[in-house]
Amino acid sequence: MSSEPQLIPEPAPQLPIDPPFTFAFQPIVDAVAREVVGWEALIRGPWGEPAWQVFNQVSAPDLHLFDQTARLSAVTLAGRLGIEGPLHLNLLPQGLDSYPKTILATIEAAQQAGVPANRIVLEVPEVSIVNDRAHFAVLMKDARALGVRLAIDDFGATFASLTLLDDLEPNQIKLDMRLIRGVDRGGSRQAILRAIRRACYDLKIDVIAEGVETLAEYRFLIGQRVRLFQGYLFAKPAFEAFPPAHFPESSIGEAPKPPARATTSRAAASRSKKRA
Repeated sequence: MSSEPQLIPEPAPQLPIDPPFTFAFQPIVDAVAREVVGWEALIRGPWGEPAWQVFNQVSAPDLHLFDQTARLSAVTLAGRLGIEGPLHLNLLPQGLDSYPKTILATIEAAQQAGVPANRIVLEVPEVSIVNDRAHFAVLMKDARALGVRLAIDDFGATFASLTLLDDLEPNQIKLDMRLIRGVDRGGSRQAILRAIRRACYDLKIDVIAEGVETLAEYRFLIGQRVRLFQGYLFAKPAFEAFPPAHFPESSIGEAPKPPARATTSRAAASRSKKRA
């Protein structure tokens, strides 16, 4: 008899009144292969309002339940838009205690949307797991048995960063933007970044440089053999759409590949006309 975790469909609880929300999508790119390798779902208001305006409408006791509701909606929208490649979803790890079947519900929603479980990447902020890493490591081990991947977001934000790599064995890390901003100008952050990259290389963990906005930042990072990027330099988040990615020239005379056409939902197109 197999001892692997079984997916038991179960309706997720809902908030009495959900604040209106939708999602924008931002690509994660491989700058060496010059291709999109994933998409992060970023919560927005129904007219493109920023995430903080949406979360301000959710009370603290309902935050974890809203986190779950939003994640299921993101999977559904991504499937309707015809996503190709991995989908990165944000996760509040504390919500796993109040609703233990959170990950199973996400996988069930992904299956219904036509998104395989092995294309789901759960992003967890580093600061959210440092106080209960052992418990979270067990939960994520079960999640990986179901095919879901784990990324530590804002990596490098705490003193415990490198030890998390051993405890959690993530598939990916996303470097904290405070390490990225102005890293080309020198200083201790360059040494910290080199140490992180070397450790991740040895552990076979992918490193994503998030929040890259300038050519100087990009050129320094690509020089340190970082190849996965996310940021305005490549593409801004697109409202209910998968935007084309733009690749900066990595060497003189090298022309970037032409971007792919963005995919947009009919509802988003209608709202765009109204906003215009």
